[in-house]
Order: sequence, then structure tokens, then C-alpha cells
Amino acid sequence: MTISVMLADDQALVRGALAALLDLETDLHVVAEVGRGDEVVEAALKEQPDVVLMDVEMPGMDGIAATAALKAQLPGVHVLIVTTFGRPGYLRRGLQAGADGFVVKDTPARELANAVRRVHQGLRVVDPALATDSLVAGESPLTERETQVLRSALDGGTVADIAREHFLSEGTVRNHLSSAIGKTGARTRAEAARIAVDNGWL
Repeated sequence: MTISVMLADDQALVRGALAALLDLETDLHVVAEVGRGDEVVEAALKEQPDVVLMDVEMPGMDGIAATAALKAQLPGVHVLIVTTFGRPGYLRRGLQAGADGFVVKDTPARELANAVRRVHQGLRVVDPALATDSLVAGESPLTERETQVLRSALDGGTVADIAREHFLSEGTVRNHLSSAIGKTGARTRAEAARIAVDNGWL
């Protein structure tokens, strides 16, 4: 039986390399490739792949949000997140979004092919080092609103900009930023955002 695979990655060279490697396997066949997160659902509805290899950082929509959207439309599709960024928070959020597996891009080709087969069988595949890091790091300490505000701050928004974007008062935004700074042990909101990014909380 051939397992049909779709690739979602914004780097054309990476997509090409993955497609070439997977097509060397007699039981795996790449049926579609997309370079944006907001193209995932449409392409999957059209091609009906068995497994989607999903990058995290893509334009249009990140891979974690795309995984949740895909699972809502096609719950039977298996998603294997394959990312350069092995951040514990990404792993936790990816699994919460419905991903069936999570590996990093330096995984050897044979192991990646086996990971595709295993998630297709309904098994969960997680990079062991990442799983350990995720347990050590624990859940994000940030509330949903603190996460939103910090993400906007990361994009360079002023307090006034963030307040307008989220329909909050400037005082409320400052409170959320202050709380996020305290929870991350940072000194500034820029440092808090960097810490949150490094842990995969944003």
C-alpha cells in the first residue's frame, strides 16, 4: 500500500529535498507541496493525502494553526510536524493542535520515512530529546491575553498600537506586558518576547 504525503514548508529547497528523499521509498508518494500555511487546508481537501509533513514557521498561517485548521476539516489526515526549531513550547502546542508527531529537520532520511509510516499507522512519534525538554520546560506561564500582547510587542508595536489592535486600554496593555515580563524573568518586554519565542510559547 502506498502512503500519499503532502509537504507544507515555505522553503522551496527544503520541500524539494524532502520530496526527493521520500519518493525514494517505494511505499511513500508525495502528492502535493505548498509553501504557505494558509494553503494547507485547500490543498489537502483537493489531494486527500494520508500524511502531511508540516513546517512550523510559514507565511500566511503558522504550522500549528494550520494543523488545527486541517484537523478540523479532515480529522483523518495524520500530521507530522517537521521543523528546524526544536522548541519545547512548539511541541506542546503542536500536539494540542492535533499533530500526530513532531521531529526536527536534521532527522536522518530513513528515520523520517519511518516516522511517516508510524503516524500513518496511528502511532505518535516525538523526537525524544524534545520530549524531555518539553517536560522540563513545562507549560507556558503566560495567559492567552499576555501571549497575544507579547506577540504584538514582538512585531514592534507600541503600547498604543497594541491597545488598538486588541481593543484594550493602554493601562491594561501595560499590565499584561508587566505580568509577562515578571513571569519570564525578563527585564524588558523585548527580552520577555525573546524568552517566550525561544521556549516556543509565541
